[in-house]
Amino acid sequence: MMEQQSKVMDDHILWRPSEQQVAESNIKKFSQQTGIPFEPYEHMHRWSVAEPGAFWSAVWEFSGIIGEKGETVYLPPEDGGMLGAKWFPEAEINLAENLLRGDGSREAVYEADERGVQRKVDMGELRIMVAKAQEGLRQLGVRAGDRVAGIVKNDLQSLVALLATSSLGAVWSSCSPDFGAKGVLDRIGQVQPKILIASPEYHYNGKFFDIRDNISAVSAELESLSAVVCLSDTPGLVLETEAELLTWNELLENDAETPAFTRVPFDHPLYILYTSGTTGLPKSIVHSVGGVLLQHVKEHQLHCDVKEGDVLSWYTSTSWMMYPWLVSGLASGASILLYDGSPVRKDNLGILWEVAEEVGVTHFGTSPKYLATLEKCGYDVGGNHDLQALKSLMTTGAPLIAEQYTWIYETVKEDLFLASISGGTEIIGCFFMGTPAHPVRRGEITCKALGMAVDILDHRGASVVGRKGELVCTEPFPSMPLTFWGEEGDERYFNAYFKAHEGIWTHGDLVEETPAGTFIIHGRTDTVLNPGGVRIGTAEIYRVVEQIPEITDSLVFGFPMDNDEEIALCIVTEEGGAEAKLAEEIRQDVRRKASPRHVPRRIYTVKEVPYTNNGKKVEGAVRSIVRGQDVKNKESLKNPECLEEYISLAESDYL
Repeated sequence: MMEQQSKVMDDHILWRPSEQQVAESNIKKFSQQTGIPFEPYEHMHRWSVAEPGAFWSAVWEFSGIIGEKGETVYLPPEDGGMLGAKWFPEAEINLAENLLRGDGSREAVYEADERGVQRKVDMGELRIMVAKAQEGLRQLGVRAGDRVAGIVKNDLQSLVALLATSSLGAVWSSCSPDFGAKGVLDRIGQVQPKILIASPEYHYNGKFFDIRDNISAVSAELESLSAVVCLSDTPGLVLETEAELLTWNELLENDAETPAFTRVPFDHPLYILYTSGTTGLPKSIVHSVGGVLLQHVKEHQLHCDVKEGDVLSWYTSTSWMMYPWLVSGLASGASILLYDGSPVRKDNLGILWEVAEEVGVTHFGTSPKYLATLEKCGYDVGGNHDLQALKSLMTTGAPLIAEQYTWIYETVKEDLFLASISGGTEIIGCFFMGTPAHPVRRGEITCKALGMAVDILDHRGASVVGRKGELVCTEPFPSMPLTFWGEEGDERYFNAYFKAHEGIWTHGDLVEETPAGTFIIHGRTDTVLNPGGVRIGTAEIYRVVEQIPEITDSLVFGFPMDNDEEIALCIVTEEGGAEAKLAEEIRQDVRRKASPRHVPRRIYTVKEVPYTNNGKKVEGAVRSIVRGQDVKNKESLKNPECLEEYISLAESDYL
């Protein structure tokens, strides 16, 4: 019987690292340095949360953090909870100093867009650019603690602006240029920056967009603003403010060639990131210099196995947490690929892979939705591209379903370290990741991240395995937010993550730990369906529905019925409509592959599914509209106009 069970479990394994891969991995070297075995992994993980001072000190040493470390590593909260922990209280560090390290001749940045690779810059060139931008910002009065905001593309200029800001000990916050003026003000308007750095135009999917009017409108509302830096030689901006207007080249007109680094305390503010919720103003989450740096080098080196000379990419906008995550790759000696534009064009489905092939990307980061698009189009990634350099494929932003695991190994590359990772803007990192020493199991995230005391609790508050529960974290970690920016920030922070379970971080994900010690994400708890009192994660339905060829997109939400709710499914099809035959196929597939409880009672055809600017479906917005409630923060949506067709959904016929 045990042999049969073992065989079934082995059938789920799609990839195993070779002995050589394990021996050469960073986590193996870290194990040797610390004397803590990484096999079984649970041993190392338990040590990392039981001895946080020893673990995070070892991460600092292993990754070669530049700065003054101090003697004290960790001071636990006085009340025994999670808030109030002190990490490296005597330390002084600077993010840019750690990112601009290494041989000046090594490739540091590749810049690409929808036309392909446009530029490559070595570390020596990057340091000079940052030195000039730093001096320009200093002449504009930027000092440690000041806020510098960007409405910027994912390109070289934006990276230099971020690094120059952080080199001065100032605080960086950014939005992508596809946000409207109100969307930008809902975010950076909260933090009132001293300097605004803006891209006046951008290209997406072959189309040109001019946002000068938006920049002018935003500038007029920022009372704190002293200067606007336009990332163009011909700004064409008319500012209705007394703020100084200058171009990027004018900012860089100085003789500086070597950047100076203002070292700041470990818990000094570095980034202000924003959630993309639609229930009110985005939360302005303040992250520390030390927390960001230490969390990222841990994740890059120990979990993703990023090494010196690797090339790290992630398809992201400057609004998403994966942008600073990508940028931090420089601290591990990797080159980073910055890509601005659409990941998929009708005339070129493989532009990201073309770029990856050309520059030799070793770690390719993307979203499950992007991979699903390629799969439905029948795009043969491995057949069309030489991916000899590719070692790892990473995904986040949504659960990677089991069928996609299989497709990746059949279509992209057989020998590939696949890592579905999961965390959040709130922690600027991950709770669940992979490691290069673990096998990859179909449809499952590999392990808890080191240093993260993750647990799964049921409705009683009891830890569970093999059943869905709420994701929590029970011990402090360095990348916990400092606060939420603005009035009553500490109180709003507490209410967001600590109100549900006293002294415990409640993240808001519905998760299941398997008997094998892996994890399955079933969706956000605020979108969990409860038909008949049974908790169902929306990801369980998406997993089935989005494998049906005729369906190009879908959205699931709870349709209110008296004191209960019914499962409602909205589908987008290639033909723009659907017949009863397709609806019956959907219900049969869901019943067979999930359960009878998952079967949608209502199936509607729609033209489009609403997404946030960061590419996440917004079930909550549709649920609110159907219930006659307003969506308060439509500026968080990439396509808010599509909500119009959902207003009359309750009166519409369904399949």
